[in-house]
Amino acid sequence: MELIDGKKIAEQIRTEIALEVRKLIEKEMKVPHLAAVLVGEDPASQIYVANKEKACKEVGFMSSIYRYPSTIKEKELLDVVEFLNKDNEIDGFIVQLPLPNHIDPNKVIRAIKPEKDVDGFHPVNIGNMVLNLPGHISATPLGIMELLKRYKIETEGKHCVVVGRSNIVGTPMSMLMSRNNKNANCTVTICHSRTKNLKEICLLADILIVAIGKLEFVKADMVKEGAVVIDVGMHSVPATDTKSGFRKKGDVAFDEVSKKCSKITPVPGGVGPMTIVGLLLNTLKAFQKEVF
Repeated sequence: MELIDGKKIAEQIRTEIALEVRKLIEKEMKVPHLAAVLVGEDPASQIYVANKEKACKEVGFMSSIYRYPSTIKEKELLDVVEFLNKDNEIDGFIVQLPLPNHIDPNKVIRAIKPEKDVDGFHPVNIGNMVLNLPGHISATPLGIMELLKRYKIETEGKHCVVVGRSNIVGTPMSMLMSRNNKNANCTVTICHSRTKNLKEICLLADILIVAIGKLEFVKADMVKEGAVVIDVGMHSVPATDTKSGFRKKGDVAFDEVSKKCSKITPVPGGVGPMTIVGLLLNTLKAFQKEVF
C-alpha cells in the first residue's frame, strides 16, 4: 500500500506557482490577487480562509479578506459581490460557504462573474466543465485530478466509482473522470444515499472516490483488492491522546481499508491540502486570462 501524499504534491505545485509569480515580479508586473468574503464567525470557515491567506503569501499572491457580520442583509452582500466583480485589481474571489440562513447561496454564486469565480461554482463554469470548455473547475475535484496525474495512476479504461453526488465534489468528479483524455477515460458510476447494492458497486471500483460526508462509511468489505482509494471526507473525532482533544478522520475506515488497497489518501494530509492548491491554480488562470 502506498500513501498518496497530498501535502507533498501541494508543496510541489505551490513551488511551481511561486516560480511563475517570481517571473512577474522580476518584470515588475502585477501579481495575482485573490480575495475572500467571510460572513459570520463559523470556526471552520475562519480556519479555511486563514489557510487560503497563508497559501497566497507563500506563493506571492496578493490576498484580501472582506469580513462581515452574520446579520448582513442579502442585498448588502450582493453589493459586495458586484463591487469585487468590478474591481480590476482583483483577479478572483470566493464567498466562503456556508452563509447565514437568510441569504440564498445560489443567488450569491450566480452573481459572481464566471471569470472571477475561482471556486468554480457558477453555472457557467459548471456548464463549461461538462462541455469540456475552458473554465474554472471546483477546487477539490481539480486537486484530486492533480493527485492522480502526479502519482501516475492509470485511469484509462478503469472503473471509477464516486460515492457522493454533491455539486462541489461528487458530480464534477464524475464528469472529470469520464473525460476523453489520457488522465481520465474512466467508466464512471456515481452512487449516493439512495443507491441500492452500494457495497457491491464499490467492490467493482478500480478507483474509489468517497465524498459522502459520513464518518468511516466505507469499510474494507466494500473495497476491491488493489483499488486506489481517494477519501474526501473530513471529520473531527474526540481523542484523549492529542493536544487538541480531537483527531481528523475521513469517510473511509483507513486502518482496515489501507490493508486492501494499492494506494490511498490519508486524512488529514491527502485531499485537504489539494483543495487550496486548486484555488490557487484557478486564480493563476484567471490572472493569465486563460479562461473566457
